[in-house]
Amino acid sequence: MESAVTLNLDCKITFRWQSSSYNNINVFSGTQFPKATRYCCLSSLRPSPPAPHSSSSKTHTTLLVETYHHHRSLKALLERLEKEDSCPLQILRDDGDWTKENFWAVIRFLRHASRSNEILQVFHMWKNIEKSRINELNYEKIIGFLGEEGMMEEAVEALLEMEDYGLQPSLEIYNSIIHAYAGNGKFDDALFFLNEMKEIGLAPETDTFDGLIEAYGKYKMYDEIGTCLKTMELDGCPPDHFTYNLLIHEFSRGGLLQRMEQVYQIMLTKQILQPSSLVAMLEAYANFGILDKMEKVYRKVVKSTTLKEDTIRKLANVYIKNYMFARLDDLGIDLSSRTGRNDLVWCLRLLSHACILSRKGMDSVIQERDEAEASWNVTIANIILLAYMKMKDFKHLRNLLSQLPSHQVRPDITTIGILFDAIKIGFDGAEALETWRRMGLLYRAVEMNTDPLVLIAFGKGHFLRDCEEVYTSLEPKAREEKRWTYHHLIDLVIKHRAKQPQCKTVQPSLDKLD
Repeated sequence: MESAVTLNLDCKITFRWQSSSYNNINVFSGTQFPKATRYCCLSSLRPSPPAPHSSSSKTHTTLLVETYHHHRSLKALLERLEKEDSCPLQILRDDGDWTKENFWAVIRFLRHASRSNEILQVFHMWKNIEKSRINELNYEKIIGFLGEEGMMEEAVEALLEMEDYGLQPSLEIYNSIIHAYAGNGKFDDALFFLNEMKEIGLAPETDTFDGLIEAYGKYKMYDEIGTCLKTMELDGCPPDHFTYNLLIHEFSRGGLLQRMEQVYQIMLTKQILQPSSLVAMLEAYANFGILDKMEKVYRKVVKSTTLKEDTIRKLANVYIKNYMFARLDDLGIDLSSRTGRNDLVWCLRLLSHACILSRKGMDSVIQERDEAEASWNVTIANIILLAYMKMKDFKHLRNLLSQLPSHQVRPDITTIGILFDAIKIGFDGAEALETWRRMGLLYRAVEMNTDPLVLIAFGKGHFLRDCEEVYTSLEPKAREEKRWTYHHLIDLVIKHRAKQPQCKTVQPSLDKLD
């Protein structure tokens, strides 16, 4: 092994800073490391001889002073740009010139302030102040910015301009233009510049084709992905590990499971499978409800990756639809081992027992929550209330309803629905309704704060379905003009049910509560 270490040093170093009046915009991105393409050699890893203490201290003080003044001048510059109707061209004229750091900070400011149409003009004026700024690197960065903003006419204008100066466009410049056109669905233009770069002797690399593949996936042009892969082989640029993982993501997102599995087999032989690709496969199987394959991939993923809550919910949805409620508890325990016992963990574990109406299992989870001093929320309360209602355990149902205020749980529309569905099967809910009326709850705007998994597991119930039916029967204007409160919805549902000839259950009258 060589003693020297090679690293990609072609990176863009910037600093983070925010002015006091522009808090919502990150003018400076962090250090950005592009995918390694070129290498340069560090001179040595051996430490340099220590400088004399007095010299080192003086140099350090000088650097601190310079940094302080630099940040002050940059802050003042950005504050002028923030002003209404500010003109960066006029500010540059007034200042005479900007340092390289200040110029690129202005460019980033214009991007984040949705003023990208001013970027090219400011670049033209700044580069003309000092002719050495007319170089490949500056054009590469500007064209990259313009491409990311979708300003393709300006990006191509900059490309033609640099050619007029006798500068040779780099692979990165062509990649920026090709990817920007493809990302906006303009594939003819993207392929035009792909052919152009080949004609001038620039060989495309995997990065070039990866951008095309990602754009084809975005527009669901999966046949074109196959064509792109063939072109890569013909151009002597075979797919690398990044390309294969990208294919897994695109095919899984598009639901092309057979193609996804073919790529997966290739990756297994090459040992280049990334955890994120397994997650993409897991979500694809969950989306299609393919239980056995989903579980097989899940066992591989859970050992090394912390899954996002959205992915966990997809898995839980599949288990619920297959009546595999015990798996929800397993899912919650797996999740808690990596994220701690958060709200989703308690929801999954409690649902696991509530769905099979296991009082013992529910009590066990509730005891664990109490020991962990976990706070109550409306999701937990509604799961327990739904189970009690399904059991027709009206005693415990009434007790929990009365305890909601002490648990600091504010009922939502699901709680209201549980109460009215319980009334429908014989529960006396007058006391709970009177309590909510005194609290002013019935006159609050309608909220849905229950975790969606609860409704997937138990269904919406009669009251919520009636709410949807009544609401959708109204004219769009009537829906928008009204401030919908629980009182309004309950009143509409009661009147709606009264019109139904088969409805014999006596509903509580809101007039009595008023």
